Amino acid sequence: MHSIVNFNIHISKPLHSIVNFKDFIFIKTLMEYLEFKHKELTEQIIGLFYDVYNELGFGFLEKVYQNAMYFELLENGFDVKPQKQIKVHFKGRQVGEYFADLIVDDLVILELKATESLLEEHEIQLINYLKATDIEVGLLLNFGRKPKCIRKAFANECKKAQKK
Repeated sequence: MHSIVNFNIHISKPLHSIVNFKDFIFIKTLMEYLEFKHKELTEQIIGLFYDVYNELGFGFLEKVYQNAMYFELLENGFDVKPQKQIKVHFKGRQVGEYFADLIVDDLVILELKATESLLEEHEIQLINYLKATDIEVGLLLNFGRKPKCIRKAFANECKKAQKK
């Protein structure tokens, strides 16, 4: 049985600041676009997440689940990059770097956790990973006592708007 998948879209303009119909239509269209962006791919990844969870259960370290997801995704024909370095820039200068757990088909970032429950910080971490790349969709997968998947999306159009 699959847990509920949460879906959140992040836009750079607060919805309460939308002052005209044109902005509203743009935001609505963008939200609908992101809701279905890579939908089939993310559904396949989520299915494999549950396959791995059902086989291993909970209680292992995150690295065990990362390795299992890596091999499961590869065996199912996906292009998977583990621990891919992503650089963070500020005003044109590199100020840091991080390593995404897995990147699938250069389209979806997977952030894996093996915790009792997910925290807001975990979701923000994934959003920041999306902000620092051209990738618009990410999945936060928790291999805790109760498996959970959260889908996040951050539009490249919003990333460009934030840099201005």
